[in-house]
Amino acid sequence: MTTLDHPARDGTDGPVTPPARIPFPVVDEVARHCLQEEEPETVHIEVHLPGRLDPDRLRAAFTGALHRHPRILMREARRPWYGRRYEWELTPDADVEVVLFPPPDRDALKHARDRALQDAPPLSASPPIRLEVVLDPEADDTVLFVTINHTALDGPACLRVLATAAELYGGRDNSPAAPPTRTTAEAPSPIDAPSSWAPPARVAHGAPEPSPGNGMLVAEFGVPRRPKGSPYTVNDQLMVATALMITHWNREHGARPRPLRITMPVDDRTRDTDMPIGNGTRLVEVPFAPGELDASDMAGLLRRTADRTRALKALPRPQLGHGAALLTAPVVPVAWRAAFTRGLRRAAGPWTSTTLLSNIGRIPYALDFGEGAGRAHAVWFSAPARMPRGLTVTTASTAGRLHVAFRWSRRLLSHGDGSHLRDLFEHYLHATEHATESAP
Repeated sequence: MTTLDHPARDGTDGPVTPPARIPFPVVDEVARHCLQEEEPETVHIEVHLPGRLDPDRLRAAFTGALHRHPRILMREARRPWYGRRYEWELTPDADVEVVLFPPPDRDALKHARDRALQDAPPLSASPPIRLEVVLDPEADDTVLFVTINHTALDGPACLRVLATAAELYGGRDNSPAAPPTRTTAEAPSPIDAPSSWAPPARVAHGAPEPSPGNGMLVAEFGVPRRPKGSPYTVNDQLMVATALMITHWNREHGARPRPLRITMPVDDRTRDTDMPIGNGTRLVEVPFAPGELDASDMAGLLRRTADRTRALKALPRPQLGHGAALLTAPVVPVAWRAAFTRGLRRAAGPWTSTTLLSNIGRIPYALDFGEGAGRAHAVWFSAPARMPRGLTVTTASTAGRLHVAFRWSRRLLSHGDGSHLRDLFEHYLHATEHATESAP
């Protein structure tokens, strides 16, 4: 996905041309086919700043950032019923006010999180994002809530735009930091992994809530320690903690042991100002056999997980696999393909991965808004948690702390269930630290 030239903003340099259109990429089209009002496909980003922001300056800075990354200024183009593609229509300016300042109230953070999960920015208006500026009544912080329609954009792309806005607002350098250096070999050998043909385990039902949509809980932990030169990364520790959390939860709820498969987004894009804006991650699935999810052999489990994640990251693969390209081939009207894709998704439900772990990693930008507003000290993301997965775990680290969002479908879990899963995750994440201390 590449950044495209934008249409002329007026006729001073020649005749005004129709807005440029680009076909939906594969990821966007599949997401568009499967939209549901009950469980909107939103990505939520939550940035905590120690100071206050000037509304006019922030609006100007964010508008400037949108124009620096014009691929974000888009809306779904109208099409006839027989149209064979969805298309994005690039716009010279925003159709709606993007930066909003909701009135302060005692539960401002909760209400903003609820809106981020329930109210997706429409695809019919450019851009399909919303930025809410909320004052935290307890900490006297300013919290930026960015809500993204995931059909159009992903979290890392929108974070790049927000980093540009921070630089325009505060005048301070927000260039990305160099990525961490991996100490292990980058040329993985073939690995012995469980078969992916059997339907994987589902997250066992807890106490579902009557209201539709997603629920969410955010938590802050220390970044797990590991010895220098370990054959596994923090991402592998997070993967193991997630797998053991679900295994423990399912055992408590009487579910029969089954293989686990955890979807892991991989993002190979650069983080500078030329970063392609859109849905740019590819998805891989990390398998676990029931017998190997044993916390008593934590060091061995971490090493096997590292072998698998390293091999999967190195394997060339389309974003959604090879079959998705066939589903989106423009040979018949897009409405026909949409109906077929929705039916196929329902039929493939039992083979959908158990859960999704999206590890953003260390936030590469300072997100420094300058004097008065300050530098971000906490950043949370959350990914959609539609059934049949029904649960996602999204992690990022800022200022030496790990920020984790647990998001679930209310058809599967309640807030109390989410709290218990958080406690299990914390327990097993801490256990990975003890395993690395004794590992050879």
